[in-house]
Amino acid sequence: MQFAPHHLAALSHVLRLGSFEAAAFALSVTPSAISQRIKALEDQTGTALVLRGPPSTGTEAGLRIAKHAEDIGLLEAQLTRELSLDVSQNTARLKLAVNADSLATWFIEAMAAVEGVLFDLVIDDQDHSAEWLRRGEVSAAITAHDKPVTGCDAYPLGEQQYVATASPAYMRRWFSDGVTAKAISRAPCLVFDAKDALQRRWLEANIAPHLSPPTHFLPSSQGFVEAAVAGLGWGMNPLQLVTPLIDHGRLQPLLEQTELAVPLTWQVSRVMAPSLADVTLSVLNAAKRNLR
Repeated sequence: MQFAPHHLAALSHVLRLGSFEAAAFALSVTPSAISQRIKALEDQTGTALVLRGPPSTGTEAGLRIAKHAEDIGLLEAQLTRELSLDVSQNTARLKLAVNADSLATWFIEAMAAVEGVLFDLVIDDQDHSAEWLRRGEVSAAITAHDKPVTGCDAYPLGEQQYVATASPAYMRRWFSDGVTAKAISRAPCLVFDAKDALQRRWLEANIAPHLSPPTHFLPSSQGFVEAAVAGLGWGMNPLQLVTPLIDHGRLQPLLEQTELAVPLTWQVSRVMAPSLADVTLSVLNAAKRNLR
């Protein structure tokens, strides 16, 4: 089935920007024209592609077709580079799944080194980001799994180091007699979201299994660090983010030499891998400079 490029562009812009009006403004057409193009696509496919509302979102079929449009853009951008044409006329959009801590510590460096690509990032835990690849909703992902997703190539990146930290005041309040199983069962803990298992893994490795401390959910890498500094709780923070704070005495490890290493892998769709060669090289170089 072939889709008209201007129909695909309308769908991609609606799903990315969240409204027909915003898509119309970006494409320099009227909202009515966007609506007609979406309807033409839905008539062609025989299914709904957009859930209309504030914001407009995609159905499963709509998301798949929008991803198809992005893949076409990447392939066209590759051809443009190979033929030494004007790359400014063919900017590709790339949808990736990235964990928040990589984004906060080293991944932006990788993005900045790539020209001619507009990034569309999905933020998800490294233990779950591979699911986006399995569903075909992204072209590449940073995962905690070294086994390649079916149809993908996998490149080891190195280890992200995490350290359990808290403020000195917090340590005095909750762990005056040491970081024991009894004390840590009462001390408030910081957790990124329901998928975040780092705190549990650290507890099992260094204190005891099956502990369930009171928990703050705080889905922000920078907010996580600031909450620890403020004494809201203890949590697993990327060593890169908190080393200056530890050096200045604003944070301290709960226990010395108990860092948790999380191996990361770059996985990329094999079909799209040639078009993403520059991105993959940039990711590997940035990881080499920043990960262990």
